[in-house]
Amino acid sequence: MRAMNRFKTGLDIAKYTAKIMRADMAAYDANPANYTQSLGCWHGFIGQQKMISIKKHFGTTKGRYLYLSGWMVAALRSEFGPLPDQSMHEKTSVPALIEELYTFLRQADARELNLLFRDLDAARNAGNEVKAKEIQGRIDNHETHVVPIVADIDAGFGNAEATYLLARKMIEAGACALQIENQVSDEKQCGHQDGKVTVPHEVFLAKVRACRYAFLELGVDDGIIVTRTDSLGAGLTQQLAYSRVPGDLGDQYNAFLDCEEVTADDLRSSDVVIKRDGKLLRPKRLPSNLYQFRQGSGEDRCVLDCITSLQNGADLLWIETEKPHIGQIKGMVDRIREVIPNAKLVYNNSPSFNWTLNFRQQVFDAMEKDGKDVSAYDRARLMSVDYDGTELAIEADNRIRSFQRDAAAQAGIFHHLITLPTYHTAALSTDNLAKEYFGEEGMLGYVKNVQRAEIRQGIACVKHQNMSGSDIGDDHKEYFAREAALKAGGAHNTMNQFAA
Repeated sequence: MRAMNRFKTGLDIAKYTAKIMRADMAAYDANPANYTQSLGCWHGFIGQQKMISIKKHFGTTKGRYLYLSGWMVAALRSEFGPLPDQSMHEKTSVPALIEELYTFLRQADARELNLLFRDLDAARNAGNEVKAKEIQGRIDNHETHVVPIVADIDAGFGNAEATYLLARKMIEAGACALQIENQVSDEKQCGHQDGKVTVPHEVFLAKVRACRYAFLELGVDDGIIVTRTDSLGAGLTQQLAYSRVPGDLGDQYNAFLDCEEVTADDLRSSDVVIKRDGKLLRPKRLPSNLYQFRQGSGEDRCVLDCITSLQNGADLLWIETEKPHIGQIKGMVDRIREVIPNAKLVYNNSPSFNWTLNFRQQVFDAMEKDGKDVSAYDRARLMSVDYDGTELAIEADNRIRSFQRDAAAQAGIFHHLITLPTYHTAALSTDNLAKEYFGEEGMLGYVKNVQRAEIRQGIACVKHQNMSGSDIGDDHKEYFAREAALKAGGAHNTMNQFAA
């Protein structure tokens, strides 16, 4: 029972996984082929099945993490019901999901070890000491399903104190890595939607420090902070930055504002002006009281955001882009690395991108640039199934296949994640089942495409009673009540039909 309950608290998990992530970051610095990956999970069971599958297929969980998406918490886990990704969900739902994920991963450990201990008993009872020794070795060297989680704290859900309080709860639940973005908390938007509003660097850095203090206070000295910049797509700021001296961080932020030169006679009663090079400049202000940045300044703002974050306590960067383009990402990372040579990114391989269309268009443009004949293709409709078997489509798929590897080598991406994959797989698999089961296939729609596939593929939860802990419960009953135990796993348990 002790072996099956290795981690007693969420803080134990945070301290353990932070060390894993730090070691992985060092391994990536030595060789970019050592990049890491994760999938976003919106329920503990989804995270559990993901890690069980990874162990089954690859023999180890090394380099594979969990991602907790604020988007999926808002859409799927809020007591208000489905919400857009605008930080309207309950703050407590985020640490609650972290705790839930690790509860299910610890249960996966308990289940796997329980099966090993049962096999050990069987080998000993059969007098097979060689088998018993082999199983004991697997128990002694058991690799846990508990892995690092990169957890989305959105824009901090309020001021720096609010960010600190939520960060504490997330760390206590087990998070070793917190991802925070430079949008305004009460105007936060999904990174792939319009209307994003950023805050001055000093406002954001106060929240970065709040996260760091939470880690340090709780004894997670090597906790990881991922700072996300939405500046590439954010054309607005909520406030002007405070500047003490020309050229300081506040002054640099204000220099990106879209301004017009004015005189004192031009000013209206509500106007705000800044002074630069002896001139009065009036920032363009919208009816929403937000200020507008100059067109085309997004990339420069991203680079400054990233450099500033790394100089003030961040460990990893996240640049939210509008398309998956290695050249674009590399261009910014190269500029950042001129100042911070070991700068590394977490990158969102987002389902908000139309990957097929984007990469087919990239290949089309490359072919056209190389002087190849592209007359057989209509660039505007490259998503069409008509092009699926073409040379262009095959090359695009090859680029998608190697995107993570290539981006890790060329653009400094240490961690690749997909924010919402299990949201989409749940919808797709449910649609397929509904079409078959409620149609002509009836029960065969489930048996053929779900249960039989589970059996053939060795999906552990085909024995759903075992997965839910029934066998562990039987063993506990035997410990507690001995021969009086009323166990569920007897001869009449229908799960025995799956023994072969």
